[in-house]
Amino acid sequence: MAQAFQDLTVGQRAMEVTVSIYGLTKTFPQDELYGLTSQLRRASVSVASNIAEGRGRGTEGEFRQFLGIAQGSIYEVQTQLLVARQLKMGNEALLQKAEALCIETSKMLGALIQSLKARG
Repeated sequence: MAQAFQDLTVGQRAMEVTVSIYGLTKTFPQDELYGLTSQLRRASVSVASNIAEGRGRGTEGEFRQFLGIAQGSIYEVQTQLLVARQLKMGNEALLQKAEALCIETSKMLGALIQSLKARG
């Protein structure tokens, strides 16, 4: 596994998700700082962090396991974005951008996981 985390397109996209979430949550009400804002930020950081940690492990099996955790975290972010939308929180354009990045990242994670499974 010679490719660094930063060289993986899915890793780059996960970082974009995190940056997007931070931008979006700056537009949330101040009283959400320890609620949805904190949850979204931690979950989005978890996506990129798990891809990086898995990449740093010694085997493809471990990498695949951490990709699965990252996939769970991106689903968590998507769910929290749905909550934000229903509560009419945040800037709509930033919310749409974050949702689109999450969908793209989730698809990329799924494809990479399947590719690793197929290799054995």
